[in-house]
Amino acid sequence: MGSSEGHPRCSGSAHDAWSTPERRALRELVADFTAREIVPHLDRWEDEGALPRSLHERAGALGLLELGFPAAAGGVGEHLDACLVAEQLILSGGSSGVCAGLFTHGIGVPHIATAGDPDQIARFVAPALAGRAISALGITEPEAGSDVAAISTRARREGDEYVVDGAKTFITSGTRADFVTTAVRTGGAGHRGISLLVIETDRPGVSRSRLRKMGWHCSDTAELRFDGVRVPAANLVGAEGTGFRQIMVNFAAERLSMAVQAYATAQRCVDLTIAWARSRRTFGSALAQRQVVRHQIAGMAREATVARTYVRDVLARWQAGEDVVTELAMAKNTAVAACDAVVDRAVQLHGGMGYMHGAEVERHYRDARILGIGGGATEIMDEVVAGRLGLDG
Repeated sequence: MGSSEGHPRCSGSAHDAWSTPERRALRELVADFTAREIVPHLDRWEDEGALPRSLHERAGALGLLELGFPAAAGGVGEHLDACLVAEQLILSGGSSGVCAGLFTHGIGVPHIATAGDPDQIARFVAPALAGRAISALGITEPEAGSDVAAISTRARREGDEYVVDGAKTFITSGTRADFVTTAVRTGGAGHRGISLLVIETDRPGVSRSRLRKMGWHCSDTAELRFDGVRVPAANLVGAEGTGFRQIMVNFAAERLSMAVQAYATAQRCVDLTIAWARSRRTFGSALAQRQVVRHQIAGMAREATVARTYVRDVLARWQAGEDVVTELAMAKNTAVAACDAVVDRAVQLHGGMGYMHGAEVERHYRDARILGIGGGATEIMDEVVAGRLGLDG
């Protein structure tokens, strides 16, 4: 597989779990899937602004969408397996934008799967894991970004239904989603008044508009509006008032996934830059022979490797049930910082070619910018760390 896997030179590290025979086979499956089903079409999907539904179906048929979900909900494996899929997809020429659009179920249905309602699992989780339905998560609002407790979308109970009014924005897969797991206010102010409600997008009163972004062009994003949308009370996920806690619990997995995508993007750009430096000749010799270039690439490799090592360690401890709230925030910020630095240097070392639309490093450069915003902004992660360090007294 090459050095990009980051296999350890000694045993006993968090990397070992990534290198079992089963996971090596999974990595090969993902590499082949990416080469056949993604890379040849990615430029077109970027221009079209969305992934085809057929890609979800093909990924579901291979069992790639069920990884990391509980067996009771039709899932298999651990969160590490889902992260490995995203890592290898990027290393094989895909992108974090593809990960965002293809694996939206990773943020759209975990709450439903965990709640364990058999009817909801059959109606929402099973189709999403099979690739037959596309899910989304609706939390962010035009007036409430990182402050989840301040959301204002209201769900008013009327008999066996909720009537929903409000808006959500920056919703990944929002233009294609069949249903949205939506944070709504069913009670009073603050986090105790928040619940989760699954809203099918074909219900009367649901409207959506596409948003254009700097990067992740192949991953569609939308603003959703709910105007008197009637939703069955049976679509309530868990009990009323538990939505905030459910959201916070699942943020950990989302942040780890984004950290993996960040270090994988960094490593992919290292690999691309090495290949470019070996083949590109200037003033009679390859770029790879110039000390200033060699040292920059060495630094890029160091940053990608350190980020990968730390993120994998935190992921292993999180899966073991340890309290790693501080380390989760640090891991995401560490991986994002490494990715930001590496993609910038990759474009610089590719010169004019790196600035051209259609060059892979140019796409990674654009895509990487969202990783420090989505799933908890860098500043929010720093605030989490600061609070856990005892700075509040």
